Amino acid sequence: MGQTVEVKVPDIGDFKDVEVIEVLVKEGDTVAREQSLITVESDKASMEIPSSHAGRVKAMRVKLGDKVSEGSVICELQASESQASAATAQPALAKGASQARQGGLPAVEEGGPAATSPAPSPQRPTSGTVQVSVPDIGDFKDVEVIEVLVKPGDRIVKDQSLITVESDKASMEIPSPSAGVVQSLLVKIGDKVSQGSPILTLATSEAAVAPPRAAAAAEAAVAAAQPPAAGSPPSTDYAVEMVARPSLTEAGHAGAKPHASPSVRRFARELGVDLTVVTGTGPKGRITHDDVREYVKRALAGAVRVAAPAAAAGGAGLNVIPWPQVDFAKFGPVERVEMSRIKKLSGPNLARNWVMIPHVTNHEDADITELEAFRVQLNKENEKSGVKVTMLAFLIKACVAALKKFPDFNSSIAPEGDAIIRKNYWHIGFAADTPNGLVVPVVKDADKKGIFEIAQETATLAAKARDGKLAIGDMQGGTFSISSLGGIGGTYFTPIINAPEVAILGVCRASMKPVWDGKQFAPRLVLPLSLSWDHRVVDGAAAARFNAYLASLLADFRRVLL
Repeated sequence: MGQTVEVKVPDIGDFKDVEVIEVLVKEGDTVAREQSLITVESDKASMEIPSSHAGRVKAMRVKLGDKVSEGSVICELQASESQASAATAQPALAKGASQARQGGLPAVEEGGPAATSPAPSPQRPTSGTVQVSVPDIGDFKDVEVIEVLVKPGDRIVKDQSLITVESDKASMEIPSPSAGVVQSLLVKIGDKVSQGSPILTLATSEAAVAPPRAAAAAEAAVAAAQPPAAGSPPSTDYAVEMVARPSLTEAGHAGAKPHASPSVRRFARELGVDLTVVTGTGPKGRITHDDVREYVKRALAGAVRVAAPAAAAGGAGLNVIPWPQVDFAKFGPVERVEMSRIKKLSGPNLARNWVMIPHVTNHEDADITELEAFRVQLNKENEKSGVKVTMLAFLIKACVAALKKFPDFNSSIAPEGDAIIRKNYWHIGFAADTPNGLVVPVVKDADKKGIFEIAQETATLAAKARDGKLAIGDMQGGTFSISSLGGIGGTYFTPIINAPEVAILGVCRASMKPVWDGKQFAPRLVLPLSLSWDHRVVDGAAAARFNAYLASLLADFRRVLL
């Protein structure tokens, strides 16, 4: 019997801390040399890591979600070779990685483990029309185009993915070296390309390189930001990263290894879709973005059985009847209005959050008479500064104090569903109403910022949201959200929790009410609060205490200092 050897991640170029998205073997399995053991994924490519030896798996040292780099131990193998030695990458892999590093990013030999998307050319035109070609991707030749991610007329940004190509072991997204407007496509699905093959022509004049609107950016976020490589994208009901990843599963189809590009995998994880149950309609059965969208539509319409894992709903399945199919036109005139991209993307997330999370909402009234007077005074004293302090700034600061006192409200459920992840940072999201739909910018490290700084940041983020210029990073990382209808009206409502968060605060318009002070009724400015919380993490008593404490902070803001 051979020696026990450690199989390690070979040289994959400059990649570090890439996430394990598939474990392809288990303890006790017999594997052949070069058989794939795990699949890892970067922001642009997925790679299968092969075994350096043949033998039997004694112990796995990695699991789904782990981060690995060159030299990380994958498993212990009882090698069947007579001269077992420490696991090493095959020469072709090292050679491919070395060549790719010379070009800017790692790649691999044809037939070896996969590479990342190549680096853009160091020469970056600033104006005019240029032809974008496939950059140096190592020794890959005649790889197939499996996705075309842009079309003529699209505005793209630098490093935005243009096409996805695939070898026998890897799928890679080819980025644009410049921003501009796509004039013409020179490739189509099924074409074979190599280094130097033309992809498209690009107009790179200053007039053509305006940044894409937020709606397009939100869709790119779902495809480009993995909800976790530590939990995103974000996001994008509210465009946030997803840590607890509910799955939509269909009985009888699970188990097959999904055939999909990195962007499709990321998109599916954002929507909570298990790719093993999705039927691919692309070349060679490849799963496309449209396949994932269609699956979600069927799931929401009741055409498939929706089941949630432990992290989402304790494994309980929900059988729903099909959505009613009605010809509305036979009852009277109708008008078809297409949804905005943000609404199309956020809809499945909202539906999932409402169905999967056991929502409970507590209501509370906060007396903000003195706080509002203080806010008005501050604005008068600082009217020349250009910073207008809103009630939202005080709410954010008060919520941070309440979250520190009740840390379960600043947490998420672990993906396995068996633990609560308390976060020792306080990133507060606030819902911003835009012409294209609702987005949630995030004020990062709100505990470290003062009222004026928060007021200025929220104003800047809200303006960017209205103009469609929010960056993806502006909408990721939130730990608690505030949805304010104060500028519109209303009394109380039930806001939907923004997964993977476990609570959200709804705020309506403050109004003057007669309040009994023990001797008489006095006019007081009362702010209605509505706190929705996840009953898997929080109970009613804790929620009532949180609301009462938050109301006390707003009634006497000096308590925030305690």
